Amino acid sequence: MLDVPTDAWNALCDTRQPFIRHGFLAALEASRSVCAANGWHPAHCILEDDDGALIAAAPLYEKDHSYGEFVFDFAWANAYAQLGLDYYPKLLNAVPFTPVAGPRIIARTDAAREQMATHLTALPEALERSSLHTLFPDNATGEAIGKAGAIARRGCQYRWFNRGYRDFDDFLSRLSSKRRKEIRRERKRMRDAGVTVIARRPDEIDEELWETLYAFYGRTYAIRGQAPYLTRRFFDELGARMGDQVLFFIAYHHTTPVGMAFMMQGGDTLYGRHWGCETDYHSLHFETCYYAGIDYCIEHGLACFDAGAQGEHKIRRGFEPVATWSYHVIADPRLSSAVDNFCLREAQMMRSFHAEQRDRSNFPADALRAS
Repeated sequence: MLDVPTDAWNALCDTRQPFIRHGFLAALEASRSVCAANGWHPAHCILEDDDGALIAAAPLYEKDHSYGEFVFDFAWANAYAQLGLDYYPKLLNAVPFTPVAGPRIIARTDAAREQMATHLTALPEALERSSLHTLFPDNATGEAIGKAGAIARRGCQYRWFNRGYRDFDDFLSRLSSKRRKEIRRERKRMRDAGVTVIARRPDEIDEELWETLYAFYGRTYAIRGQAPYLTRRFFDELGARMGDQVLFFIAYHHTTPVGMAFMMQGGDTLYGRHWGCETDYHSLHFETCYYAGIDYCIEHGLACFDAGAQGEHKIRRGFEPVATWSYHVIADPRLSSAVDNFCLREAQMMRSFHAEQRDRSNFPADALRAS
């Protein structure tokens, strides 16, 4: 990304979503959170017109593993191994460590987007790679990459939508009595413990607090026995490149920081990304990662809160199910047929699961969210 002009890349981004913008992708590489040494080989695709102007682009990586993606293909890798074939390196058209739906091909025109999609889907054969995976694309990218022959795979996430709430109590009033009581009990538990959450921008955080927050983030991975995906330098790089879109929700026990949630804001949406804490406090995760974000969205008039991947428990906290998609090109025709069949059957199951989750929600489905 450091070899691609910032303004030229961002001129193709018809979105305020932060993750596809040059600053976010460049911060990942400049901080060595994404690099060949940890299995991410940047290999971005750009399309230029006859005058050398950028008219389409796609973030692309050669991957030596399947970690940090949130669309799981380990069984496909095992199937390749059973046939004596190499699944890695594979090609990944995605934003690293970011299961947020958004553009995966940015383009000046629909024709340029379709040209890029055709190029991407031909890469596994051209480069003798096992596969190409486009993860969490927006509708425009999904339609283009699907038209070019990629296999669609359906998933489910949960988002909170602002229905014009006056305040948090107004939001609670739309929930069932049982859920209102559960949430009030969780928030009261934090108040009684002397815990409050305050939102801070990067320029409001001193070096000592930065180190504390990164230690919280690192602990989340340490308890799973792995190194954190993001380096400490990433947060400095991101703050310098697009600090106006970065927020840290910091939980204080009186005056001592005990937890944090790293979030970003883009347009009318708040995105919850990572969290960590000093030690395990009952309900701290819910307060820091969900309720403080909902409060912030209501106060600032944001329409949507995307609090991260997975988590059926979010339904109980006022979030709603939404469909997500990924698209896959499998080079070996035998496995391509098997993956296509699997994705068709999985999609039927996911539709039923989505409908069940919708029935558990307090809110009526509308056409956009129930797709």
